[in-house]
Amino acid sequence: MSVRRHRPSRLPFIAAVQVTALETGEQIAAHTEDLTLSGCFVETPGPLLEGEKVTVQISYNGMTAVALGEVAFSHSGGGMGIRFTSIEQSSVSILDAWLSELGNRD
Repeated sequence: MSVRRHRPSRLPFIAAVQVTALETGEQIAAHTEDLTLSGCFVETPGPLLEGEKVTVQISYNGMTAVALGEVAFSHSGGGMGIRFTSIEQSSVSILDAWLSELGNRD
């Protein structure tokens, strides 16, 4: 019997984001398209390569959440999906609050 893992639903979420490649220091200022506790999609014409390790700073409504992550997939000219590998302790409650707000907009 195979076990299917349930991935959290992506919720539309537009916010400013700065992505920094850990190895090269390259920085991308862009915006998110969606958000979950496990990652986000960043719309940018110049995405980083799949597998690159990054720091992600998401700013919304005067708060900033910070996470380490990895580029899970990359679409040339369209953007990149980032999987969070760890979230700063102080940022967990911020992400929870944002996601709760998004979930209550139905």
